[in-house]
Amino acid sequence: MADHGRQLSSEDRQLLCQVFADDLSMLAALHDREPDGVMLRSLREQEFPDGLGLGLISDQGGQAVEFLRQALNGIPEVPDQALLDELAADFANIYLNFGVQASPEESVWIDDENLTCQDSMFQVRNWYARHGLGAADWRVRPDDHLVLELRFLSHLFAGEATLKRLREAARFMDEHLLRWLGQFAQRVAGRCDTAYFAGVAMLTGAYCEELRDLLAIILNEPRPSQEEIDERMRPRRPVEEVPVRFMPGIGPAV
Repeated sequence: MADHGRQLSSEDRQLLCQVFADDLSMLAALHDREPDGVMLRSLREQEFPDGLGLGLISDQGGQAVEFLRQALNGIPEVPDQALLDELAADFANIYLNFGVQASPEESVWIDDENLTCQDSMFQVRNWYARHGLGAADWRVRPDDHLVLELRFLSHLFAGEATLKRLREAARFMDEHLLRWLGQFAQRVAGRCDTAYFAGVAMLTGAYCEELRDLLAIILNEPRPSQEEIDERMRPRRPVEEVPVRFMPGIGPAV
């Protein structure tokens, strides 16, 4: 594999990263709240999802784009209140009351007992803190919520596009977002009530996978395997030092 990261000029890399930042900010907004008439009109004017800066080329990406395109095309230019209420109810079912059993919080997918606000949340909080960021209110929206993880990635890409910063983004995706996003997207797409949110979930999952693949090319560093990531993230138990006792006439005993 060629060293694509060095082939890109710093200016080109900065422009590319700004594309990533804008796309991720848009995806975060789609998971942030239910769509109203203004948002739906804006998506239509931006020719979303075809207007994404990063054109998806994988089969999964192409299917997600086509699915969401058809879902948006099926929404009238002026949606009636019944449709908006249906979208609001589906949003609540996914993101607020967990009716589809697809939590938008990383801890629930990673924790052995599927609990919220576990180790993953504190690990992600430390990532934010290193960049001077933090969740507005973790009790309302924990640090490891999908919206906040997408916004954090957008923040990383919006900064100076050094190879070090790109490696940080890749590592965050490996150790956090991509460990659970695929499962979340698949479950939402299979269980939610509207094509709109099914498409949003599918598109987000496919986009982040392709983005990570592209980072591997730019950095000339292959993606770690799932086994390597699991080993990297495995909790390390401290080794207790056992005092050594000496008895007269024999060697040390434990």
